[in-house]
Amino acid sequence: MPVQMGANVLFTERQFFRQWWIVLFIAGIEALMIWAFVQQFVMGVPWGENPASDELLAVMLIVFGVLFPLSLLSANLDVAVKRDHLMIRFFPFHVRCRIIVRDELLGHEVVTYSALRDFGGAGIRYGGRGKAYIVSGDRGVQLAFANGDRLLLGSRRAEELDAALSMMSSKERPSDNDK
Repeated sequence: MPVQMGANVLFTERQFFRQWWIVLFIAGIEALMIWAFVQQFVMGVPWGENPASDELLAVMLIVFGVLFPLSLLSANLDVAVKRDHLMIRFFPFHVRCRIIVRDELLGHEVVTYSALRDFGGAGIRYGGRGKAYIVSGDRGVQLAFANGDRLLLGSRRAEELDAALSMMSSKERPSDNDK
């Protein structure tokens, strides 16, 4: 969903999981899978006390050594505010953008939160404050909907996101002639 800033785009942000501990975790899994491969396939020594078959180890290498790290490193949260709607996509969990039209949004405010305490960690989460899309940090914008639902969008630029949502929601929006 890379959205270019333009006349209709009020705000755009893309966040990736790049915390040091996530990179270290992935590197550890990679090292473990490479060592298992070298030991069992190259050296011919079964890996572990109760070794997996060569086929199972090959599947584990593909899943945990390639697919899981690639999906975690490519995961990102895209948020774009346009004049009449908000677009959200948490790749690879959302194939399509979630569109929130202006009329669905009842209110919004900048909030400080603890991802671990309030939602149990980062990602797509559910907690006492409703649903949350969190990549990193402790700041975001809490959205309130007419149906009573709440959604927290973690953002490194929470104040800018909130201001763009205010512009989107305002009755005195720039006209389409101002493009």
